[in-house]
Amino acid sequence: MRHLALILLLSACTATPLPPASIPVRNLTMPVASQADATLERLRGDWVVVQGAGMAPGARLRFEEDRVSLVGGVSPVVQTGPGRVRIGGEEIWIHWIDADGRTAALGDPGGARVWIMDRSGRPGERLVAARTILDWYGYDLERMEGS
Repeated sequence: MRHLALILLLSACTATPLPPASIPVRNLTMPVASQADATLERLRGDWVVVQGAGMAPGARLRFEEDRVSLVGGVSPVVQTGPGRVRIGGEEIWIHWIDADGRTAALGDPGGARVWIMDRSGRPGERLVAARTILDWYGYDLERMEGS
């Protein structure tokens, strides 16, 4: 019985909360990087997606030590490198997070998805900074919903 409970717990943690992606939203010939001081610890807590492609504006995420919740689903999340996390089975890079940890721009370096999230849902002038970084890395900002 104990093994069954463990299997059920593990299977619940492997569900990928990220919606399926269609075509790349990033010019793959452009350079791309993650922010070296961006950590999973800095992402911990509640966020609201304000703009995104492959991640709907208004979506709410909650990052915890080892998991992320999104639209009722829960997936494991681990830090894979400086400014890099794996959500479920998908590698996501933290391209930018402001010094106070209020707004962040994340994306799949392969171009499957990109989004800007904010703690309050109202990033103000930080939205311009996030969009500038994403544009520099070759993301097609015209394809982001909420812009």
